[in-house]
Parts: sequence; C-alpha cells; structure tokens
Amino acid sequence: MNASLKILKKYWGHTLFRPLQQEIIESVLQGRDTVALLPTGGGKSICFQIPAIQQEGICIVISPLIALMNDQVDTLKSMGIKAISLSGNIHYNDLDRLLDNCIYGNYKFLYLSPERLHQELVQLRIAKMNVNLIAIDEAHCISQWGNDFRPAYKNLLILRKLHPGVPFIALTATATPEVLADTINELELKKPNILQKSFYRENLAYITLPEEDKLYRIEKLLNKNESVIIYTRNRKKTEEVSKNLNLRGFKTSFYHGGISEEEKKIRFKNWMQDVTLVMVATNAFGMGIDKSNVRTVIHFDLPESLESYFQEAGRAGRDEVYARAIMLYNPSDEVQVKNQFLIHLPTPEFCKIIYRKLCNYLYIAYGEGEFTTHPFNFEKFCQQYALHTIKTYNAIQALDRLGVIKLSIEFGRKTEVHFLVPSNTLLSYFDRNEKASSIGKAILRMYSGIFEKPISIDIEIIASKTNQNSATVIDILKQFEKDGIIHFQQTTTDASLTLIEPREDDRTINRVSKLLIQQNENKIKQVASVLQFKNNDNLCKSVQLLQYFGENTTASCGICSVCTKQESLPSKKESLLISDKILLLLEEEVALSSREITEKLTFTEQKIIYVLRLLLEHKKISFNTKNQYTLS
Repeated sequence: MNASLKILKKYWGHTLFRPLQQEIIESVLQGRDTVALLPTGGGKSICFQIPAIQQEGICIVISPLIALMNDQVDTLKSMGIKAISLSGNIHYNDLDRLLDNCIYGNYKFLYLSPERLHQELVQLRIAKMNVNLIAIDEAHCISQWGNDFRPAYKNLLILRKLHPGVPFIALTATATPEVLADTINELELKKPNILQKSFYRENLAYITLPEEDKLYRIEKLLNKNESVIIYTRNRKKTEEVSKNLNLRGFKTSFYHGGISEEEKKIRFKNWMQDVTLVMVATNAFGMGIDKSNVRTVIHFDLPESLESYFQEAGRAGRDEVYARAIMLYNPSDEVQVKNQFLIHLPTPEFCKIIYRKLCNYLYIAYGEGEFTTHPFNFEKFCQQYALHTIKTYNAIQALDRLGVIKLSIEFGRKTEVHFLVPSNTLLSYFDRNEKASSIGKAILRMYSGIFEKPISIDIEIIASKTNQNSATVIDILKQFEKDGIIHFQQTTTDASLTLIEPREDDRTINRVSKLLIQQNENKIKQVASVLQFKNNDNLCKSVQLLQYFGENTTASCGICSVCTKQESLPSKKESLLISDKILLLLEEEVALSSREITEKLTFTEQKIIYVLRLLLEHKKISFNTKNQYTLS
C-alpha cells in the first residue's frame, strides 16, 4: 500500500486513508470483483481512482449523474490527471475523436452514462482500450428493487464481454440486503469481496419533530452562526423559505435546478466558505458536498424514501462533532406526500400519452431522435397540452428511470441563428471586423443549413473554438442582428431532455411496462417506510435506519428524538390532565396553533406536543388548513 499512500498524498494531500478505503483498494489491486458500501461522505471515488492511477491503462467509470461525472472529471484535470466525460449531446465526429483519445492519448479515466453503451461506436472503441478497472457508481441502480432503478444499467454486462478479465468495483451508499443481493447477481460479479462500513453515525441525532409552524420552529432550533442545509420538495418553496428566514435574521441563499450554472457556483462557494450559512435547496444540492462543519440538516418536507433521507441527512456532522438531522412534519404532510408520490403514480397507458406528446412537442419524427438533446420547458409543455403537472412530472421521471429519456433539470438557454444575407455580403462584412469574422466563420464551419433556416447553436463551443468568452460571443451575435446580418433568438429553459432511443411510441413503452408497474409497487413501499419512520416513536431512530439497511442492531443511540424523549414523556395521569386543558382551551378559542396552546399552558412543549398527537390519533381534535387544532 506504500504506492497507494504516495498517490493519496501526491494528489489529495492526505497521509491516511479513511476507514475501509485501504481494504477496498487492496481488493481491487488484487484483481477481485469488489463491492464497496460506504455511507455518504465515506470517500467512494478514491477507492477506484487510486488503483486506476496506480496501474497501467484506463479506468471506465459508469455513473447516472452527468453533473457528478463532469465534477469528478474537472477535479481530476485540476490535479493533472487526464480524464474524459462522454456527457451531453456530442456530435458523432467529436465522439469518435474523444474515444480515440482514450485509446491513444494515455488517458486514465473515461466517464460515461450507462445509456452510452447502447452506441455501437462506443462499444467498438472500448474493445480497443487497455482497460484496467471498471467502476460502477450508484451500483444499486441495476436492481429493480432499488431506490433509483435504471434499466440502462443492464447494458453494463457488455463491458464484461468486451473485457472479461478486468475486475469490477460496484459502489453505493444506500443498499438494503435485498438490493445488494440483486445488484451482485445482475452485475454477474465473480466471488465478490463485499466491504461494508456500518451506516451508524454516533454523532448524528436523527430527530422527527411535529410542527405546524415550521419557520417558527427553525428560528428556535438554529444558531445563526452555524452551517445548515434545509431541504424542500420544490423550487418555489426553496425561494419562499429562504426569503422568510432572511427576514428573520439568518444569512440564507437558495439552490435549485432553475438557476444558472454560474450562479450555482457562486452560491455553493459562498456556502462552503461560510459567507452564507444556511442553504435552502431541493435535492439538486447534493453532488460534491464535502463540508465537515454542517451542524444541522433539516427536511422541511417529508422525503420520498429513506434512501434519499439517509444520504441527505448524512451531510451533517462529518467532522464527527454532534450534529442534527431534523425532519419537520405536520398532519397535512402525510396527505401531501401521498398525493405527490402515490395518488399520481403513472400508469403504462399514461406514460404512452406523455411520451407521444413529448416527441410531438420536440418535433421528433417516428424512428428518429436517438441520442438527440433538446431544451425543455416543463411548464410550457404542460400548458400546451393542458396536463396535470404532478402526474406529468411523475410520468417523465418514470420514463427517465426506465432509460427511455434522460431529463436534466437545470437552467439553460437555447440559442438559434439564421443568416439573412448572401455569403459574398457576409464575407465583405467580416472583412471590416476581425473578432466578428472569427466568430461568424466558426459558426459557418460548424453548422450547415444556417442560410436556409434557424439553427440551434452552442455558445460555449463557439467561445472555446474562437478563444473568446460566452458573453463576447453573445454581444457579437447581437451586433450581427442589429446590423441585419442574422436573425438571433435566445430562449431560457428549465431543463434539457435527451431521447435514448428512436421514437417508436407505444412499442417503446410496452417494452418497459412491467418494470414501470414494479417501480410503482416499490414507490408505495418506500413512502410507507418513510411514514413508519416518522410515526415510530418507540424505537430509536438510528436503530430504525440501520435495520432498514440490514444491520442487525438494538443498541440505542441515546441522542435521537426517541431516546431523548422517552425520559421526558408525561405520565398517564399527567397526559389526561394536559388533554383536559387542551380540550377546554379549544372549546373557548375554537382554533389554536400548537405554539398558542403552549403559550397558554404551563406544561413543557414536548409534553403538550405528545398529548396533541394522542388526541389526533383518537380523533378528539382535528387539524385545519391554517395549521390550527380544532375540536372534532
């Protein structure tokens, strides 16, 4: 391991491995198929990057997350390690060139999505590569029982056929025993060495907290000098929560897929450097977070699965100092999570309708569209076809998971250019402006048919080809338009959508309909597990999570909401007394929030909340739309 430690110090600046990293690296260097189960923040990438660097040849890395692939490639490049990512809409000639670089250019890493293995060119080029390791990130995606099942992961066996002697390393942060067994079977791992770090976090207190006024509760819970993440379910709510907390004196920002990449980088950097202390975000805020001093992670809304909750909560307390993962909920949250994830589960028939409308919306002809990427505005799509937004979004998400399409939810711009003047007039115009000439001629070389009709162009690529920045390219194009040379149009999108296979309408969905039904059944189980975790106040929260992920333990953590509350629950006699007081108050006041009830009674807030839950369960009181309790 001396060589591995030298690489660790040279590129990462560390002198010691984290727990289990050394054992995983040794297993890979011995040529064994290896399964690495490490919790979020456990340092999974190093487990395949170091042995790949240590050996001759290139490592192929499979990942479903384009943003994560690009982030890791950028990080490797910054350390002087040659890496390539085949993500996005790559032209055939560029794809051919990039793959040749992997064969002849002494590259160490090739990152690609599982969908890329559909392409014959990719398969042919990989067969010629000197591959030293195949790393499967988010390996649980191959299991139909997993949280993020993606049928495209079935393509990975092609790599086994192309390079039968090369070891696989399968990496995941969340896998139940059922999913783990299925993953090993589906990947056809040969006598795999399974190395698993316990998911137990002794410093992390899992807290489930009933609260109808969540903003008030957050204000009371947080120290204004600590680093915090608050997860919400949608973009609009991130902005609303951030705005409200700023008014209450917190330094917050919000983060979701609808803001530009440049703005994301600024907000992420400010949060990492503690300029902004509280980040309110959707689950888009997750990739690449390795901040040790996050003291609290709050789930403002109920998560859709314990797998996602465990990953997001695990971003707190990585410095091994006491930290909290708080799940806030009120009686209406259970209804909302069922409405979003269960009532509107997409059927095969509805997915056929949405798929057909998507292809029409994007002007995809029958039999065409394979690996084409299109700007996509979800809101406009739903408006055009008068579609139910939640049901439609769930259908598009299902099509994404099933490998029919690839949805990237992120801010983007579509730029179209149409040259309006003859080529001789254009060349004369270029002669008068050198910078305009280089940009204009680059566009003409790259895009055919641009004199006949508007053509979508890539500003970033043009900027790169002409050694300009994007802002300069846009300014020049605006000047072209002002001078009557081109028609120029820019539109903003909130996503991009890639078709993975040619359009075949019903036949496309028929092939995956059984898997869709299975996914719906899994979703029902996952939501039930979240609700059970929320409602179970008898068993330690940490034990509940560990048992869900297959660790047989009964040792209580001593710091979760169950462990700390058991010592301060009201006796039966005291519960009856508090109950009488609450009912009497509601007779007089008609409707009160829990905060108002707490202020009017002399009992501790914890005991009052406990009794309110009992009264709700026995239907003595109800909860209205204004987050108030009333008599039933």
